[in-house]
This record gives sequence, C-alpha cells and structure tokens, in this order.
Amino acid sequence: MLIRLAIETPKYPIVLAHGLFGFAELRLSPYFPVVEYWHGIRDALTAQGVTVLTPTVPPSSSIADRATALRSALEAHAPMPEAVTIVAHSMGGLDARYMLSHLAPLPVRVAAVVTVATPHRGSAFADYLLDEEVSPLHHYLPQLYHTFEKAGLGTAAFSQLTRRYMAEEFNPSTPDQPDVRYFSYGAAVERPALLSPFRHPHAVMTQAEGPNDGLVSVESSHWGTYKGTLLGVSHLDLINWTNRVGWTVREWMGIKKNFNAIAFYLDIADMLAKEATLPRTLDENPPSSTFVPRDLVIALAVDKRGIGEGRNRQQLTGIRGHSRSPDVSQKAPRRNTTST
Repeated sequence: MLIRLAIETPKYPIVLAHGLFGFAELRLSPYFPVVEYWHGIRDALTAQGVTVLTPTVPPSSSIADRATALRSALEAHAPMPEAVTIVAHSMGGLDARYMLSHLAPLPVRVAAVVTVATPHRGSAFADYLLDEEVSPLHHYLPQLYHTFEKAGLGTAAFSQLTRRYMAEEFNPSTPDQPDVRYFSYGAAVERPALLSPFRHPHAVMTQAEGPNDGLVSVESSHWGTYKGTLLGVSHLDLINWTNRVGWTVREWMGIKKNFNAIAFYLDIADMLAKEATLPRTLDENPPSSTFVPRDLVIALAVDKRGIGEGRNRQQLTGIRGHSRSPDVSQKAPRRNTTST
C-alpha cells in the first residue's frame, strides 16, 4: 500500500482525546519503559511538524466528568493557540461532543472534531455486560465497581455507553455546534484472532449490530461527515496496540498485516490541514441523516496505486480501505475483509 512520506501540516494543534480506561502515559515501574496510549502516533505527528496535545481524563468516569477534565486541560495549555482540532478515539469522541455542547464558552475555539470508532449510538456489548439475564459477567459487576471506587475511579461510563442511554439521553441533549466541523471513521474486523480479547465481544456485537471492530459497530461510528470504514482493523489496532502474538500467528499462515495506524493518523492530519478551516457546508450530513443500514459496510475507495495522487510516496505496509473523501451517499460495493 502506498502512503505519503510528507503531509501538509495542519494550521491548528491536534488534541488527541483518549477513550475508556485511557491515559496519556503510564509508568508501571521505574524499570519498565513508559506505556503510551497513542503508541508512536504522537511522535509521528510531531515529527511532521504538528503540535500535539495529549490530555488525560478520568478513565472510567461519566462523560460529563471526562469532558470537564478535557476542557481544563485545554485551559491549562500555554500559549493558547488560535484554535485546535480534536482527534478522538472511542469514548473520547463523546467527551469532545459533550464539551462543545455543554461547557461553553471554551478557552479555545475548536475548529473540527474527528472521531475514530466512537460509539455515538452506544455499544451492544455495553448492553450485554449490564444485562443480568444474558451476561455471565453481570454478577461480577458489583465487585468490579467496588474495586474501582476503592481505587478512586468512577464507574458511570459503563451505563452511559449503552444504546438506550445514547438514544434517549445523550444524543437528544448534545447537539452539534454549527461552527465546528465533525468527521468520523469506523472500523470492522471479520473475525478477531484466536488470542484476541475481542473474540467474544465481536460475536455479541455482530449478532446485535452487524459489522464492528470488537467493541463499536460501523453503524454507531457514524457522525457528521463519515470518511469511511477501515477494514480488518480492531478497536485497539486503531491506536497502534496491535496484537503482536496474533499477527505473528497470522504471518505464519501467510496473512500479511494490512493496517498501519501511524499512516492513518498522518492522513487524518493531512485531511485536517485541507478541510478543518473550511466553513461547514449545507451538504454535510447532519447527525440525524448519517444512519447507515447495518448490512452496509462503507468500504473506502482506494485506487490501485494507493491513497490518492502525489509524488511523495513510498511503498509500506499501510492502510487498507482508507481514502480521504469517499462518497457515502451511495451504496459502496462490498469488499472482502479477509487479508490477502
């Protein structure tokens, strides 16, 4: 796959907003290297001249608490830029949307929000975990909540990620802001590897919602201008936390790795450089019209030469099923999600 060696540097800093149980950096011991949520992604963006902020919000607290922490992190940044863009993974997209709708005035203007596998319509796996009639894990929840509370962690995030909460409470009360551009991406994996932690969640999600990345469905990922679906990519692959053991087994079977998370975020930065400063247009999909039937996977158009046109290219293991501007108004042809 062909990816760019150089990108157009975005005008505004990028704020990377992490998801559930996320962090910026985690040091488990003085003897171990620092663990980064955005594994290699921040450094790659910085190397291209992008100013990157990586705030930390409470890992499992309510959306409101996490959004408040996100706002405080922006307020603490100095010097204050003219504006920022937010690139959010998973629940981080809900934090960003809440902050924009409920915590104004903000300390800095937000020009655009890009959500990556954010459960805008909730997650069927969250429903499953909280359903005492079907989930074998439900009876462990009180003990889990107690452990979290003793550690000073919140537990409100779990119930707020259900489909009912998003449909009946969050989305109706959290409108998009007219001066902010909203973009989104989804992901879908056909069958997680045998050792993948997403194997059981994926089965639950597939039965309830259709194509998904192991935790969030393609349908739920849609918000604003939908840029498309990354095929053969799990929820953690999206932040470069690839299951190395699983991919080693796949390589033994002759299956090549088909996704490069760093290349993906570099392409997002390039897209923001070109589109984040443009005024929002009337033909951008409003949230109410972004519904896609669950049997439809939008496979992004990639020409045989790679991602778009340009001279600064190099052949690398890159992004499958990704381009900057797919037409989501028409039904795209199905693509085989099996790696070749």
